[in-house]
Amino acid sequence: MRRYAPLFTAPVARLSVLNTGTCEEEGVNASLLNQADREIEKKFTKMRSFLLLRRGKLIWERYYNGHKASALNDLRSVTKSFTSTLIGIAMARGDMPGPETAVHKLLPEYLPRREDPLLERITIRHLLTMTSGLYWQTGKKLGEAFIRRFHRSKSWPSFALRLPVRADQFGVFQYRSVDSHLLSVLLTQCCGADAYTYALQHLFEPLGFGRSGWAQDPEGYTMGHIGLYLTSRDMAKFGDCCLHQGFWNGQKLIPADWLRQATQRQVEGYPEFGDYGFQWWTGRLHGIDYACAHGHGGQQIYLVPEADAVVVFTADSKVSRWKNPRSLLERYILPAVSSLSLERS
Repeated sequence: MRRYAPLFTAPVARLSVLNTGTCEEEGVNASLLNQADREIEKKFTKMRSFLLLRRGKLIWERYYNGHKASALNDLRSVTKSFTSTLIGIAMARGDMPGPETAVHKLLPEYLPRREDPLLERITIRHLLTMTSGLYWQTGKKLGEAFIRRFHRSKSWPSFALRLPVRADQFGVFQYRSVDSHLLSVLLTQCCGADAYTYALQHLFEPLGFGRSGWAQDPEGYTMGHIGLYLTSRDMAKFGDCCLHQGFWNGQKLIPADWLRQATQRQVEGYPEFGDYGFQWWTGRLHGIDYACAHGHGGQQIYLVPEADAVVVFTADSKVSRWKNPRSLLERYILPAVSSLSLERS
């Protein structure tokens, strides 16, 4: 019998605790961060928060447009990186089989009646890297033509697995939210609990998260592609745990090897967004590697290992047009935290 968490936990908001420091103590150029702050005020009118962690300490925290530290953010597709992390935890605990496992063996009740040899070749790894080949249409800004039809269907897993598998796209990256949701369905089928329940037990509560929420599909499965709500501080906590090989307060929460694979290039992605790992975008700016959990509207968690830094941006998610805050990372934040690295590049 499956166990399901409520849509939201801790209805009374409480402030998540982080170690704090100063720019001076952590060798960060505060002047550049102030310039980023001013640009946000002038040009990023939908921004809600900008946080920077350096060496595990919160050294910069700004909120905009009435947003507060205790308020929840709609993470949109940043959710995907959390789903990937839960898959890694479940596999390490022995609750799920490995990445090369065929998906059809784990979800037989959702398979179409027609036989499709290519469908039988889709593995968990294909879903993690968005290379399943399931027929989909994605725009230049990651807009997905079929997403509303998918959301209106009565059974999201059935909708996904009834999509034809294109031979020419099998094994090739295409941004496809149904792959991400199928990962959540697989986790529930294997673990007997929905992804939110599993996250609360194995990730959110050990990290000391405050209030959180995670929406469900019509059959009660936690959404794997969107639907997660967290505070900006808790996003930063998650990022810092990922940056430091899955450790938090001396406790190992996420397998280090999984994080290494998830946040490194697995497949070629899109030039505008970077390459792709396991539900994480990856890239280089100024010769410095980063991984990014990215969501519509400007929800982002950047991991910058060389600078031992985590950057969090959140913004209004209910927008059709928005500015990518990555330009702030490139122009101000990376120079502020890694001047020596920039001089070498």
